[in-house]
Amino acid sequence: MKEPSYGEIRDLVLGELNISLAAVGEEEIEQLIDIVLSSRRVFFVGVGRVMLSLQAIAKRWAHLGIDTHLVGEITEPAITKDDVLIVGSGSGTSFFPAGIAQIAHKQGAKIVHIGSNPNSGLRDIASLMVRIPVRTKYYLEDEIDSAQPMTSLFEQSLLLLGDIVAKMIIQRRNLDMKALWQHHANLE
Repeated sequence: MKEPSYGEIRDLVLGELNISLAAVGEEEIEQLIDIVLSSRRVFFVGVGRVMLSLQAIAKRWAHLGIDTHLVGEITEPAITKDDVLIVGSGSGTSFFPAGIAQIAHKQGAKIVHIGSNPNSGLRDIASLMVRIPVRTKYYLEDEIDSAQPMTSLFEQSLLLLGDIVAKMIIQRRNLDMKALWQHHANLE
């Protein structure tokens, strides 16, 4: 049996991404943008590869002039009622992000859960859930299956969703793409 080629695997991954991102509700994305643009600061929390995707999103949104912070960074300010915490967690049950969400909720911050499991404990405190309905470690019945290992499809979809939202914010705010470079790191 012949092993699949790069092109075949590439097409498989891109096909899965197309299916997963098409399953995200447009109304949820519009609500996410409204929350982000009406918040003073945007905080992000996740673990593992999800946190890597969130770091990339935080960086890109900072290029749009949005005040972004990663939970745990050395210069992280105090979260307030004027802020939003974006929790990236496919299952919504990862101990650290769920615990941080509880603390942020007690401080009055809005909570947005970007994940796959609509029945996690985060549903009780989240102002909004943006559901990327792909496979989690729980293999829920209505999740989109993936041929990729573990939760790769969620992490990839999360990263691309962040870039899609960035482009939508650019359009909504009518930002000049060339002017965005003023927010880009220049100590390089």
